Amino acid sequence: MTTLPNIITLSRIGLIPVFVALFYLQPNYLEGEPLAWINNSLVAIFALISFTDFLDGLLARKLNQVSALGAFLDPVADKLMVCAALVLLTDYYQTWYITIPSIIIISREILVSALREWMGEVGKRANITVSWIGKSKTFMQMFAILFLLYQQPLFIFSSKEIFSSGLFLLFSATILTLWSGFNYLKAGLKTFDS
Repeated sequence: MTTLPNIITLSRIGLIPVFVALFYLQPNYLEGEPLAWINNSLVAIFALISFTDFLDGLLARKLNQVSALGAFLDPVADKLMVCAALVLLTDYYQTWYITIPSIIIISREILVSALREWMGEVGKRANITVSWIGKSKTFMQMFAILFLLYQQPLFIFSSKEIFSSGLFLLFSATILTLWSGFNYLKAGLKTFDS
């Protein structure tokens, strides 16, 4: 429990309420300028959580501290953070082009979690492993959310251009989500009795 990778994973989960609180502390930045430090802090926390998603797994393997608890908590932390961020963005933007991809992504996360639980019940959890499509989907989701959260100009890019990039990444992540979800479902259905 007290291994460094597990502490990092638990810290990621602990940062989610801070992330949500900062999100709601922002003024309505569709109607006016955001308080830059709040938006910067919000984006920095999400970036930190996204980076530690990679770091805790790497450290677990490097330090030979892979554990059953870590294997359980890591995907839970990912799903909690992504789902929380997507729900906040859906509530904030209230538009179909954020809402529909968010529903697809969250639904896929629930489906894959249920499939993993089922596969564990029937002793075939090894049949449903993380693929490169799933990893690419996660990577793209994280960047999409970062871009959609960031509400200020950055270098030569306007906030509108950053939003458009986030939207493009969100739609790309949605396509990968459907693809990987279908692959997981196909693998899972093979274990059901005919």
